[in-house]
Amino acid sequence: PAEPFQDVAVLALPSVRHNSTPFASRAATISSTPAAPNLERLTDGNLDTATALPPGAGQGNRTFAIDFNLPEPATIRSLSMIPSDSPWAARCAVQSAGDDGTFQTVREFQFDRSNMRINVGPMPRGPVTIALPPTTAKQFRLVLTGVTGKAALAEVELSADARVEFFIEKQLAKVHPTPSPKWDTYLWPEQPEPDAAGLAMPPADVRNLTPLLGPDGTLRWDVPPGDWTVLRIGMTPTGTQNAPASAEGQGLEVDKMNRNAAKAHFDAFIGRLLRRMPASDRKAFRHVVADSYEMGPQNWTDGFADTFRSRYGYDPEPWLPVLSGRIVAGADESNRFLWDLRRLVADHVAKDYVGGLRDLCHEHGLQLWLENYGHWGFPAEFLQYGGQSDRIGGEFWLTGLGAIECRAASSAANIYGMPIVSAEAFTGGPPFQTMPSGLKTRGDWAFCEGANHFVLHVYIHQPWEDRKPGMNAWFGTEFNRHNTWFNASRAWIDYLRRSCFLLQQGNRVADVAYFIGEDTPKMTGPRQPELPPGCDFDDINAEVIQQRLGVENGMLKLPHGTTYRVLVLPDLPTMRPELLAKIRELVEAGATVLGPPPSRSPSLEDYPRCDDEVRRLAAELWGDARSAPSGQRRLGKGQILWGKDLRELLHSTGAPPDFTSGVPLRFTHRKAGDTDLYFLANPQAEEIATTVAFRIHGKSPELWWPHSG
Repeated sequence: PAEPFQDVAVLALPSVRHNSTPFASRAATISSTPAAPNLERLTDGNLDTATALPPGAGQGNRTFAIDFNLPEPATIRSLSMIPSDSPWAARCAVQSAGDDGTFQTVREFQFDRSNMRINVGPMPRGPVTIALPPTTAKQFRLVLTGVTGKAALAEVELSADARVEFFIEKQLAKVHPTPSPKWDTYLWPEQPEPDAAGLAMPPADVRNLTPLLGPDGTLRWDVPPGDWTVLRIGMTPTGTQNAPASAEGQGLEVDKMNRNAAKAHFDAFIGRLLRRMPASDRKAFRHVVADSYEMGPQNWTDGFADTFRSRYGYDPEPWLPVLSGRIVAGADESNRFLWDLRRLVADHVAKDYVGGLRDLCHEHGLQLWLENYGHWGFPAEFLQYGGQSDRIGGEFWLTGLGAIECRAASSAANIYGMPIVSAEAFTGGPPFQTMPSGLKTRGDWAFCEGANHFVLHVYIHQPWEDRKPGMNAWFGTEFNRHNTWFNASRAWIDYLRRSCFLLQQGNRVADVAYFIGEDTPKMTGPRQPELPPGCDFDDINAEVIQQRLGVENGMLKLPHGTTYRVLVLPDLPTMRPELLAKIRELVEAGATVLGPPPSRSPSLEDYPRCDDEVRRLAAELWGDARSAPSGQRRLGKGQILWGKDLRELLHSTGAPPDFTSGVPLRFTHRKAGDTDLYFLANPQAEEIATTVAFRIHGKSPELWWPHSG
């Protein structure tokens, strides 16, 4: 293998193939409509050659179809498409022809290699692989529509072999191509099992040959009878370079699943500053800031197999062939292994990268300040990732970016007990076209998303008097002395300071905790059912539910004082049994939980007993009527509901809307001891008159104006 390369395992795999043609497409006669040149390249086994789609083919209302005509009927179970090195995407359909020549659609799917940058996956050209229901025919057709980009295919493989579909994506070798993955981006439909037992290899038949590999790379093995495939698995850097950085500071990104690597990075960067700066001089140097994660995923590190065994109680090595798309034991078990891998990657990145940097900071009297999300290739879980830091921050741009980022930060802060939620504020506005009157509304919105400390973005030092408007960046508002309104902005800055001070008191009040699920990567959570008007919410994760969440007087409560009236579960079929057991404990203690029952564990840990335990716990919680579309059941002091309206549920718990107004206003509510603080903001540019109501009894309100104090 090409260097650098570090061996992980050498495995011998028994050949697992059905009695049909393994690679049917290689025996096919290929044609296309419209006609494209060099179609033979699609099956030549050479990734350096490619077939480009004719201009306009597959775009708009047009289609591009590739026909594979086989000499004999073959049963096909999987399709793999490998792109050239140009980014593109398309909607695809696999079709087969019956005896009468009529084509029927076998499977539709999305092909997406629209971003080939290395920071959205170290295998930019990794195959898009889908599982097909076993289909026997002599003619197959691949239809492409909605093509975007410069489309070209290096290889198309129709195979009789069963494969783990989207195995490249599921092992984090290719991740979401945009900066805003949705909460369910890394959830895939359950894959049907292969139709014949011989299509999956038993894990016990996978032989570990690693001790037989010599230092020079020579394998010495007395091969037993049969057909075997030797799979040499290793790890190598992803190739992602840090950026932005000066030429002297550029290089490969650090391993984010390894505390030793984090220490080496810290010592070579922050450590150099500390060695040059006496402790007595560090009066302003209080924090180390880790910006948003934008440098791609990884899926292995030193000692990962040992950690895996310790965490899940089974050996990952017999399952490593799954990383090549092969099915081990079954499709369900193979996908559970990949789920365990992704979950452990997320745990490592949070505990060893963020937690490792935090601990190193503490050794030097510093604190870690983190943006707890990632726009490109984020492999972790945003709440757990943020929970390992000392301080947390989101960001909002003047237009666009901010909804996910600010709520990610404020939810993490509220569930982990961090009083301050910073925000990189007013990034990305149009240059020299904004002023405080235009910035205020966006800032008020961020306050109501939970931010309570603004880091104005961006203040660039202006050393010249004769160069105006001076040195500025495309991605920030010009907070500097050469901006025409800078010296007149005192009133607005005072408004921000006073607002931040009051919003840093106590805890933010939220009625609903939306559980984000256990799946990773995860950068945002679901809002299903929708939050009723006049209420607020937090996202919450499994770690906080299991380790920190309790019940007091019918309210879900965290140790630092944050409370919720309802825990909402996502509409997912999976949950690990230890988490479900904690939810049962909360309900018995008086909690109200809304959501459907899970039916199985997502993990291979303790399989298949884990599924039995999930079903047993679900029966205890949801009862015999759990298959009904809606219901309600009391258990102990609490209740579990499903299929119910969230507004009605909150009202039934004695919780009308926290705030109402005759004219729409933005709001956020914080509670500090016996004091309730509401921040109200008018989203419109003109004055309004309205009648408002607060969910407060027995108190007299005071009106504080932030612009005057």
